[in-house]
Amino acid sequence: MHHEMLNRRDVLNSIAATAAMTAMPRTFAAAPGAALNFLVVGDWGRDGADRQREVAEQMAKAAEQLGSRHVISVGDNFYENGVQSTSDPQWHSSFEVIYSAKSLQIPWYVALGNHDYRGVPQAQIDYTKTSDRWHMPSRYYKLEGSEIGAPHLDLFVIDTSPLVHQYRDDVHSVIAANVLSQDVPAQLRWLDGQLSQSTAPWKLVIGHHTVHSGGSGHGDTPEMTTLIEPLLRKHRVQAYINGHDHDLQHIRRGGVDYICCGAGSEVRPVRAVDGTLFCAARSGFAAVRSDRDSLSFEFRDFTGAGLYRAEIPRGGGAVGKAA
Repeated sequence: MHHEMLNRRDVLNSIAATAAMTAMPRTFAAAPGAALNFLVVGDWGRDGADRQREVAEQMAKAAEQLGSRHVISVGDNFYENGVQSTSDPQWHSSFEVIYSAKSLQIPWYVALGNHDYRGVPQAQIDYTKTSDRWHMPSRYYKLEGSEIGAPHLDLFVIDTSPLVHQYRDDVHSVIAANVLSQDVPAQLRWLDGQLSQSTAPWKLVIGHHTVHSGGSGHGDTPEMTTLIEPLLRKHRVQAYINGHDHDLQHIRRGGVDYICCGAGSEVRPVRAVDGTLFCAARSGFAAVRSDRDSLSFEFRDFTGAGLYRAEIPRGGGAVGKAA
């Protein structure tokens, strides 16, 4: 396994300082109704190639083991050019037959990525009407805790591609036409307003593009640090969960935890940056557990091995450790 950590001594000291506390269990088993368990995966749709099928198999095992109630996809659902319609062959070859296990026949709450914008984004919204598990009611949307059986947690799924200026440069490209049709100020007003109105003790924002990242593919996204990061801090959002960089990362900066789950198939090199607690160029996914007082997550790779576990107390101050 290849991974890097920033300030490894500080991280190890932090772990040692909490050694007297009860260790985080390897599974997130809980009494019925006491917690919400779900999986996160991103950057995956490759007809099963580049470890996608292996990651899916381990997701299925984790979903059964943990009693996962849903899956969150953080975008780039279909490579290289999204889907063209609700009958596009990739729905079958990259989704239905790959995530076919019984334990994964649960709601999938989905965000759009930049590769999805190379196709017809509306087709992914429309697939919601034909699928028993695919849920994308619009390009950005809120999932209230009451909808997912977790009154303590609100999820806000945003559409990040229209925020990124580079996609608008080639005015003759499909992706430019798709992003130019979107009203960025309206989405930002929506997010600001929805976060302001939320009374849930936990707020998680889900999007495709990175805010902060050590990924070799992309790294930080300037438009996200300018437009989204201030809203996360303003409304005391505990975590932003994303993909885009093809790796697994946990970064804590400015009171917000940034969790990258862009390793659903192929991976690229990653390095530690300011705030990195963990990073690995390893195909895999995240298993998340939340209750009223804490958010816990674990990165697992395509073999099922646990790579890293972290707990984010409601008041902040994430503590994580390699498995």
